[in-house]
Amino acid sequence: MNEENYQHILQGLLYVCGDEGLEIQDAAGVLDLTEQETEQQLLVLQQSMKEDTPALQVQRFGSRFQLVTADSIAPYIEKLAEGPRQAKLSQAALETLAIISYNQPITRIEIDDIRGVKSERAVQTLIHKALVQESGRAQAPGRPILYKTTERFLEHFNISSLEELPALGAEPEEPSTEEADLFFKELEEEN
Repeated sequence: MNEENYQHILQGLLYVCGDEGLEIQDAAGVLDLTEQETEQQLLVLQQSMKEDTPALQVQRFGSRFQLVTADSIAPYIEKLAEGPRQAKLSQAALETLAIISYNQPITRIEIDDIRGVKSERAVQTLIHKALVQESGRAQAPGRPILYKTTERFLEHFNISSLEELPALGAEPEEPSTEEADLFFKELEEEN
């Protein structure tokens, strides 16, 4: 295999490893090279990316290499991250999240039974947003996956534990009839 092929493979490995980075030892095992040869290939890649791909860099942290963005584009990344693009959860996802938070650990079949409709897509959305995670398997036929909320769920809803969730069945206060009469009276006066 030539050096260019090693560079392409290493780029892909670095990309797939993400924030965890790629240990020289692991890369050597994948490439069937010695650790010294692999380290040399990573250093060559680091230099070539500096020249050819200025937005992405290969950073070394001890025996681990990681694909990172260049400092020069950091302000743009921060701007994107701070932007108002906070995707809202759909009604189905909110219902599913409520069911999981109050009944965890719970299987998707149990969620479907409570909602009365399939919840597969909603569960996947919640997993993708790191609000829900798998928490093992149920001791039932087929050993279905159990789901529970994450620490991010607590952070997102600004609670320190599940005990801070409102009690089930707690009805919101209804406005008094006096308030309703006053509202309708003001509405009639405006018209």
